[in-house]
Amino acid sequence: MLLDYGTLRIIWWALLGALLIGFAVLDGFDLGVAMLHPFVPKNDQQRRVLLNSVGPVWEGNQVWFILGGGAAFAAWPALYAASFSGFYLAMFLVLLGFILRPVSLTFHSKMESETWRRSRDWGLFFSGLVPSLLFGVAFGNLLLGAPFNFDPMLRLNYQGDLLGLLRPFALLCGLVSVAMLAMQDASYLAMKSDGEIAARACRYGVTAAIVLILAFAIAGVWVAYGVTGLSIETPIDPSGPSNPLTKSVAAETGGWLANYRAAPIAAAAPALGFAGAVVAALALWRRAPGAAFVSSSFSVAGVIATAGFSLFPFLMPSSTRPDHSLAIWDSSSSQSTLTIMLGAVIVFLPIVLAYTSWVFYVLRGAVTEEAIERKDDYYY
Repeated sequence: MLLDYGTLRIIWWALLGALLIGFAVLDGFDLGVAMLHPFVPKNDQQRRVLLNSVGPVWEGNQVWFILGGGAAFAAWPALYAASFSGFYLAMFLVLLGFILRPVSLTFHSKMESETWRRSRDWGLFFSGLVPSLLFGVAFGNLLLGAPFNFDPMLRLNYQGDLLGLLRPFALLCGLVSVAMLAMQDASYLAMKSDGEIAARACRYGVTAAIVLILAFAIAGVWVAYGVTGLSIETPIDPSGPSNPLTKSVAAETGGWLANYRAAPIAAAAPALGFAGAVVAALALWRRAPGAAFVSSSFSVAGVIATAGFSLFPFLMPSSTRPDHSLAIWDSSSSQSTLTIMLGAVIVFLPIVLAYTSWVFYVLRGAVTEEAIERKDDYYY
């Protein structure tokens, strides 16, 4: 074995975070286009511009979500079991949104009826808003802790329900997610369109960035003074067996800030989240969509990394039995499984990244109303 068990666990924690960031950066603007679809365009031609701005890439972008779920299933089976069963109804609503998106995209322009097309517009809005909101709500509930525990046979017992997830702090995190992805989409849309559409996208993007900055700041204060964080009390072997019942955990208000005191470099994550949003807002205000998209992408990465660094080393804290919380040291797959999967990642991830980069390079340039009117080679 080239890498010890503890190092492999850290690598897979980082890889899971990277996959989530990749999903938020790439599929994030697809979700944002869906959210803004009823508002930015003012006629059917402009709505088709929005559809075709993401039409060639949305399916590939969504693969990052599948990769993240697959990584959780293979590398962190206990996390996969606890989250997908505990958040089952919320995940069902997310999947419903993912089902509505291709249906609304594909069939939007198949009928001339205005009623039909407007119904597809609102279907797209649902497919963007609900997943964006629930992803943020899920991260909020991780910081609050989920109501689960294990019996001595490591069988999961989850006591929560869908309404229990909609707590005030979790809804604030949902607002952070919605604003973040709306900003990401507005930056992308300003790049992929021109004229009135680009101008309106810039205005919506500035608003979304301001909301993100305010909501992210309020969430940070809330975490510091109103959210109970966890820390592992007993010494734990990073290369020990995967059993979440063998540790002792302490809980205290503001405990999630301990990692920033222990490693001040971690503060770069929230700083990047704030700075990226500020620069994106200024770039959109000045109609510089390329700079706005890059800055917005860094902001997205910073916001998600902030949640990961705050929770470390926990993956899914428990609010009812903190000692049963899932941590990276006690809920992973075996060392051989992590090693084999890492080898596959080293081979295939560069291929995926190269192909994705090539696709975006080939499809560069704006989608215009004039091209839609000429019936150029646009599918939607």
